[in-house]
Amino acid sequence: MIADAPRVDPTPATKAVGTERELVVAYGKRRYRIRGLDKNLSYELLKVNVLVSCPALEGAGEAVHVDTLDLYQARHRATFVRAAAVELGVTEEVIKGDLGRLLLALETEQERLIAAAQAAKSDPAITIEDGEREVALTLLRRPDLIDCIASDFSRSGIVGETTNALVGYLAAVSRKLDRPLALLIQSTSAAGKSSLLDAILRLVPEEDRVVYSAMTGQSLFYMGELNLKHKILAIAEEQGAARASYALKLLQSEGELTIASTSKDPATGKLVTEEYRVEGPVMIALTTTAAEIDEELLNRCLVLSVDEGRVQTQAIHAAQRAKRTLAGLKARVERETILRKHQNAQRLLEPLAIVNPYAQHLTFLDDRTRMRRDHEKYLTLIDTIALLHQHQRVLRTAMYGDRHVRYIEVTLEDIALANRLAHEVLGRTLDELPPQTRRLLGLLVTMIDDHCRAQHLTRSQHRFSRREVREHTRWGDTQLKIHLARLVELEYVLVHRGGRGQSFEYELLYDGHADAEERRVSGLIDVEALRHRYDAQRSGVSEPWSGLGRVEVGGLSVPGQSLESATNAVNPSALRSSTATDAETAWHRPSRPVASYVPTDTPLAAPA
Repeated sequence: MIADAPRVDPTPATKAVGTERELVVAYGKRRYRIRGLDKNLSYELLKVNVLVSCPALEGAGEAVHVDTLDLYQARHRATFVRAAAVELGVTEEVIKGDLGRLLLALETEQERLIAAAQAAKSDPAITIEDGEREVALTLLRRPDLIDCIASDFSRSGIVGETTNALVGYLAAVSRKLDRPLALLIQSTSAAGKSSLLDAILRLVPEEDRVVYSAMTGQSLFYMGELNLKHKILAIAEEQGAARASYALKLLQSEGELTIASTSKDPATGKLVTEEYRVEGPVMIALTTTAAEIDEELLNRCLVLSVDEGRVQTQAIHAAQRAKRTLAGLKARVERETILRKHQNAQRLLEPLAIVNPYAQHLTFLDDRTRMRRDHEKYLTLIDTIALLHQHQRVLRTAMYGDRHVRYIEVTLEDIALANRLAHEVLGRTLDELPPQTRRLLGLLVTMIDDHCRAQHLTRSQHRFSRREVREHTRWGDTQLKIHLARLVELEYVLVHRGGRGQSFEYELLYDGHADAEERRVSGLIDVEALRHRYDAQRSGVSEPWSGLGRVEVGGLSVPGQSLESATNAVNPSALRSSTATDAETAWHRPSRPVASYVPTDTPLAAPA
């Protein structure tokens, strides 16, 4: 028997073994090697692999015993003590004493590992070197910042999709606002929606994005209170988050999630109710191949539709071939510099308050209840553009009692850009047809008009089969069935019984033009008219306000008075909007803010 007094080493020696860590501690001649402690990041578990060895009694080689056990389980410890005592030729009391000291030593190491893991989950302190900071600030201060972003998307590998990429970039920046935008990229399979989302996410700092392939129904409720705040939550496919759709919608609308869950109190064994809370705001980004999107999700998101035209396919093929050239190799090297520049630029954007001095004069359609959310998207888009340009604006401070609020103001250029993007993005969102279905309608109009001119027929006299459409469009049969059925359901196309048994023929009821894909948001105010009137009011010139034409569908929300009273106040010499047909409205002089502000003399300084 080994009767020497145990030598206790309170600090186990540690060394790395591959991707795992190995701890070694010696008590007398007995050497304990412990593996697997890194996986025990809960105070309720201490399951490790323990190998104990010591010189054999006969002096030849070593006596060894190894086992995997949970040191918090008395039954596991007892089994290990008996077996190790037999293998090493010592009393059970010696091994039992060693195991007690080993447990205390491992608990100390476990606490350190858990603290390190929790610190890693919190946002790390990001340090930007002076040279990289200057490059990022130079980008943010450029007067052509929007054009630079579009150019950098192209240089980083995105072909076309200029508007979609820019809207996606702005949506990503909106995570710093109190009510960020949400993004849904819709297209058929292999059209490039995942590539577009990846390109947007790569320009976002790594610490600000959380990306998953799928989510379970309750996963969002246990994300941690601050793990999603002012971050992007991106999910590769909307179908992968189907079970979490309720939580996603709630997080987007309410800005937080709370759930009451039942668990067992480890001290008393009784069931208790615990509350879990996840704070927002969070910017949500999804992709989908579904032609039909849940209306509850649709009206919460900006919907981007990927270009699926033949010209775009040819451009993508050309870009794919160019990647294999020497110039393509150089572009891949430069791409890392571009990504680093934009990530640092977004780190230098502060979550400031945005004040829109023109807000009371903006107009929007109000003929449907969903316009309440779409109007909020439009205003948030304007705020995001202003936030992106914060290093080109004067930082102002408003005082409310003893509280100081820092903010920047929206400019007319911000509104003009938002109007252009809204026509191209919100216009598609407000369309009753999904983008791919709208595209099929345009292809049908072109095909049928060509046939009618050749055969001297009217549209009502012409009949066509699904096979003709398939040959003309080169679409797959499944894809064509889905979108043609949608056109039949909404009465753009009429079905007739064919003359060959159970076959069907179709008639185009739609009387529009082939450019049916072009959609606009009616009711947005003309920025030039806004500039002229606002400047006149600020200079003290009194001019009668004139309406801006008529609305195409529904009414238009006008601040301060009803549509009827606004119409009665219209000046006969009405200005016409150059961008959209707008409802008749009336102006009010912008009210003076209640809070006083003190403008600074320099643009916003970059945070340290």
